[in-house]
Amino acid sequence: MSTLTNLKRPRPPQPPFSPPATSPTLGQLLKNVGDVIREATGNGSETPVHQGLELGSTNLEVPRSIPFVLSFKKLTYSVKVRRKFKFPAILPSRNIHRLGAATDTDPVGGESLFTTTKTLLNDISGEARDGEILAVLGASGSGKSTLIDALANRIAKGSLKGTKTLNGEVLESRMLKVISAYVMQDDLLFPMLTVEETLMFAAEFRLPRSLSKSKKRLRVQALIEQLGLKNAAKTVIGDEGHRGVSGGERRRVSIGIDIIHDPIILFLDEPTSGLDSTSAFMVVKVLQRIAQSGSIVIMSVHQPSYRILGLLDRLIFLSRGHTVYSGSPMNLPVYFSDFGHPIPENENRTEFALDLIRELEGSPGGTRSLVEFNKSWQDLKHSRNGGSEPDRGGLSLKEAISASISKGKLVSGATNNDAISPNSMVPTFANPVWIEMAVLSKRSFLNSRRMPELFGIRLGAVMVTGFILATMFWQLDNSPKGVQERLGFFAFAMSTTFYTCADALPVFLQERYIFMRETAYNAYRRSSYVLSHGLVVLPSLIFLSLAFSATTFWAVGLDGGLSGFLFYFLIIFASFWAGSSFVTFLSGVVPHVMLGYTIVVAILAYFLLFSGFFINRDRIPDYWIWFHYLSLVKYPYEAVLLNEFQDPAKCFVRGVQIFDQSPLGEVPTSLKLQLLESMSNTLGTKITSSTCLTTGADILQQQGITDLSKWNCLWVTVAWGFLFRILFYISLLFGSKNKRR
Repeated sequence: MSTLTNLKRPRPPQPPFSPPATSPTLGQLLKNVGDVIREATGNGSETPVHQGLELGSTNLEVPRSIPFVLSFKKLTYSVKVRRKFKFPAILPSRNIHRLGAATDTDPVGGESLFTTTKTLLNDISGEARDGEILAVLGASGSGKSTLIDALANRIAKGSLKGTKTLNGEVLESRMLKVISAYVMQDDLLFPMLTVEETLMFAAEFRLPRSLSKSKKRLRVQALIEQLGLKNAAKTVIGDEGHRGVSGGERRRVSIGIDIIHDPIILFLDEPTSGLDSTSAFMVVKVLQRIAQSGSIVIMSVHQPSYRILGLLDRLIFLSRGHTVYSGSPMNLPVYFSDFGHPIPENENRTEFALDLIRELEGSPGGTRSLVEFNKSWQDLKHSRNGGSEPDRGGLSLKEAISASISKGKLVSGATNNDAISPNSMVPTFANPVWIEMAVLSKRSFLNSRRMPELFGIRLGAVMVTGFILATMFWQLDNSPKGVQERLGFFAFAMSTTFYTCADALPVFLQERYIFMRETAYNAYRRSSYVLSHGLVVLPSLIFLSLAFSATTFWAVGLDGGLSGFLFYFLIIFASFWAGSSFVTFLSGVVPHVMLGYTIVVAILAYFLLFSGFFINRDRIPDYWIWFHYLSLVKYPYEAVLLNEFQDPAKCFVRGVQIFDQSPLGEVPTSLKLQLLESMSNTLGTKITSSTCLTTGADILQQQGITDLSKWNCLWVTVAWGFLFRILFYISLLFGSKNKRR
């Protein structure tokens, strides 16, 4: 009675499938999918949104079952790895030809003295059908996740060999993105959003814009019921510092995000990893319901329990990239009995199979015998079936997707009114750029509002820095000493605005994998994320700029009155904008926070060094002058100097003050007056104690600030910010493909 056969429920017989007599184009169907209505049935009940989408008038006779078969043949994937030299290094490893061993490599072209080619997938073939769960099993390093990535098109083009077809037609990358979803192994979620909010934002991204807000909310509520998350709907996701939902609930939320649009194909990388047996069973039970709704579900799993095995329809066992079994769980006893290793009656079949595979991997012959036996087994099974292809009801892929959408599959972008060409059957994105920006901005504001301590810490840092500078440079006068102290204040104030922007570095690094997951399957455009990110930071930058400006301007005694203050505020804001954009760009190219902080501190130090404060432009060597013009600190520093010293009527050095910064500064005033008289006689110009000797223009000339006006310096600083935002977009465009090489 312990056999698994009793746990398997046969699928109910389906009526024969007949293709539609007159099939509308897929574009026509897609344009009507968004017109969802909840109509009363004959008994007065209502049809939930997740069960069906009513179309307008079409000539398509919707069948009860739309068959989908995803087939893959001879998938092979290899990577180059560094050789591990052993003494003597020129001798090959004795185990290099042992199939299934850890050192297994296939000598493919491209090897060198320092690299070798390791085959991660080797001629993997199989198929997955709608209504079923295909599970890929194997020990760690067997190639489970690699196979899932290969099927989900997460391996760079040209690196993967073999064919993938859906209903016999080659499955192109763009089409796969639209009709499928991929659930990562890690639960990448915003910690301060509730379960309901997380799924609602996913609905805003993935469901067509023609669906009203209320209908999207109905879809979310139905999905919450389907996932068994009703009791946790109002609970935040949580993280290390905030208590939230359980691990199993987090995993079901992750699945819900990617099935909100009811994809035709669902890929999952070890969805039960890290869960207890009960939570793992509930997750797979949810996946079974998703499959029975007409989806193809393909998942990797390390070692399923007895109860989970009863929910699986097809299995593929891998060993070091080779297939050692492919078929139904019910055939495992016969398979291993024919192989000469019968499964004991009361033992978990998958545990036995995995233990045997590990034992063979450690043997001198490896798993070669089991691989060859599987090939013979598959050939025999194929010959018994007559080599016939599975019945697909005579539908082409386009017709099958059309019929599937008409049944209620909420394919992303289904209501885009653009014409759909034969080469591009479905729109890429569900919403236009402005809607994506609005949803992204709303989510960012909501997440930030629930973590006010982050902005509070940044505001506190700016206020404390401003207070220290204000007290250190309190009410500077117009003496030569006051001029020097002003220069120092401006240099440190401008560099401070850039250094305090370094806290923006972890923001995208923390969101990076969420961003990669969402954009991998076209939840929104990268350009929408960059534009939204730039808009979201503006309010906080304005507030920080106002706080810093108000703290320092009048306390230091800067010149210009209200107009001077307004420009001072604008240049502080521009500095924050440029610094934030610079750090945001770095967050798109550095791999982790500590490296990013190191780079930020080093580069900003160079910016300050070449800004013109420590060494004037005229004294910078020609081979370093380019760094002077690339310095982000240079332009705001020059702008505040121009703002302070632009008044030609203001004098900073009069008469005897000329001696204050020289060794004669301590001599009696009478002697200074005598020296002035001697200087007057020599120069032929009368110089008295009230004669203005240095104006603001003279100070600017001494500092080498003659190229740009203060407004031009402001615009250059703002332009730097936009340039780094563009570079951030480029880094996302080429650096976040989330594909294996």
